[in-house]
Amino acid sequence: MSVLPASATGSARFRVSDAMRAIPLLPRDAGILLLLGYRATISKLYGDVCRYYPSCSAYAVTAVQQHGLVRGSWMALVRIARCHPWAAGGEDDVRPHENFRYDLTPRGFVVPRRKD
Repeated sequence: MSVLPASATGSARFRVSDAMRAIPLLPRDAGILLLLGYRATISKLYGDVCRYYPSCSAYAVTAVQQHGLVRGSWMALVRIARCHPWAAGGEDDVRPHENFRYDLTPRGFVVPRRKD
């Protein structure tokens, strides 16, 4: 399993005082939790075989973080469809969302940005 790119992790912490503001982020974080579970179990069995950097699962985590569960999942499916034995491969990062207004935890979960 490859590590997540530096852009997919942060130093923010979830605070109980932000719980109400974090409710809209629950589907996004649930998707990230599933992807991190995949990366911790199934992805380890395959090893580093992806032709692209970051790996398809790391790309999926970053896409869901930046663009939400639905659009990020679609972007990940398109990326997986491009990954085949005849693909040239190479570096293929997720374009950052132009209005991304959240912070990331060290594990990659999305939390509301602190106002202070």
